[in-house]
Formats: sequence, C-alpha cells, structure tokens
Amino acid sequence: MDTQNPCKTGIVDYELGMPIGKAVATPAPCIAKLDPFGDESDAGLKYKTMTWWGILTIVAVGIISIYTGFTIGNLKSHFMQIHSMADAGGLLMGRAGQLALGIAQIIFYIFVMGSHVLTFSIMMNVLTDHASCTLLYSALGLLVSFILTLPRQLEKLSHLSSVSFVSIVMAILVTMISIVVSKGSPATIPLVSPAPAMHEACLAIANIVFAYAGHVAFFTMFSELQEIKDYPRALTLLHLCEMILYTITAIVIYAYVGPAVTSPALNSADYLYRKISWGIAIPTVCIESMRK
Repeated sequence: MDTQNPCKTGIVDYELGMPIGKAVATPAPCIAKLDPFGDESDAGLKYKTMTWWGILTIVAVGIISIYTGFTIGNLKSHFMQIHSMADAGGLLMGRAGQLALGIAQIIFYIFVMGSHVLTFSIMMNVLTDHASCTLLYSALGLLVSFILTLPRQLEKLSHLSSVSFVSIVMAILVTMISIVVSKGSPATIPLVSPAPAMHEACLAIANIVFAYAGHVAFFTMFSELQEIKDYPRALTLLHLCEMILYTITAIVIYAYVGPAVTSPALNSADYLYRKISWGIAIPTVCIESMRK
C-alpha cells in the first residue's frame, strides 16, 4: 500500500487523506484528480459560480463604445453643422428628433452633474471625518461646479483634462498598492455566490455603461479639433486607456478585497490611504464637474 500516493489505491479516506482497503488499480483519471463538485448541471445548489461576466462586460462595453464613437465621428465629418446630440436628432428625425434628443441630453447632463456632486460629498466625508454634513458638502460641490462652469471658453480644457487624468490614475494606483500591501494575499472568495437580483444586475451593468458615457459630448469635442480627421487617433487612445484602467482596477481590487469592495472603490483602502487617495483625486472631482 502506497501511503504517499493515493492515486495508486482507488479507495481514499477523504477525512484522513489516507488510502484504505486493498490496493486496486484505479481507472484513469486518478480519483484524486477528479472534480470534487462533480457535474452541477442539474444541481439545486451550485458551488462553481465564479464567472468572468464582470470583466467581459467591461471589455464588451468598451468595444461597443469605440464603434459608436467612430460612428459619431464619421457623422460629424460628413455633416460639420452638427454640434450636439440635438443637432444629430434633427438631422435624422426632423424637429421631433431634435426635441427628443435635446431633452434627453439635458436630462443626462443633470444626472451626470448629480453624480459629480455625490462624489464630491463622499470625498469631503472621507477627508473631514464628518459625515453628518453630507447635505452641506453636496451644496458646496454644486456651488464649486457652478462657479467653474461659468467661463464658456474651453481653450485650456486639454491641459485641465491632463491634470484630471494624472490625478485619478495616481489615486487609483495609491489605492491598489495600499490594498495589495495591507491585505498581503488575495481575499477568500466565497464558493457559494447567490445569483444577483434583476435590479442588482441592471445596476452593475449601468455603472459600467455610465463609465463609458462620454459620447454625449463627442460632437462638441470634435467641433473644436483643428483637424476633424484626427478624431480616430484621439478616440482610440481614449478608449484603450479607459478599458485598460477599468479592467486592471477591477481585477486587482476585487481580487484582494473580494465581495466587500465598496463604491467608490477608493473607499476600499485603509483609513490613511483612503484619505491620501481622495486627496490626490480632488483635481479630478472638480475638473470633471466643470467639463460636464
């Protein structure tokens, strides 16, 4: 009897990890290499539930965003008079289309601004340790956004956007590095994960779609290019950076934090590094609200 290699026995005591009984030949594959959960296709309780749907959704929405961005650019290059979604709606569906897309664009901008105000209040709560003033911080965020959007010229927007990009990348790097160092090893992901409810799944997908939702401003941005033919390179660079940043951030933070990851993800870091990350992200929070 070989006590070092259970594969040679075919009868194994799984509690003791030792072979028992008479040594017999084991048909291939070895029983020790078989799937411990077996075939779960008809099982009521499934253990093998981890999937790549989150990452696949990030990549898939990114690819769709690239395609739709190129479509917007092609339309703009053929009809230079289009400056907004409302203009595009008017070209496609007349007055009704112009009105419908114009109203939709305004509503979308309102919700985007609301998102930035919420982010500003979360940032201030973390930096000041005073969550009781959330409403006050929201009002302050609205005031800051209003003041920054008063100048209508965008000639220096590219420089501010560069500052915003560096700010958020550095904040994310600090968050990821601090999480990896503090956790030491990847989190233990539960083997049994309940299927999300419909509203939870829709919210998760909506968050990913919202992260790519800059298309509403593409017509305006393309109008200010010195050469409209430059838009493919700018668009490709934008979406490649987005897809890489979103994917790496999602994988690293979820791997080390697990289901306990918070939203925004910067709050997943420890107390001190959470403050540092939000402090670095201040330019992004303010500049992004101005851009919208």
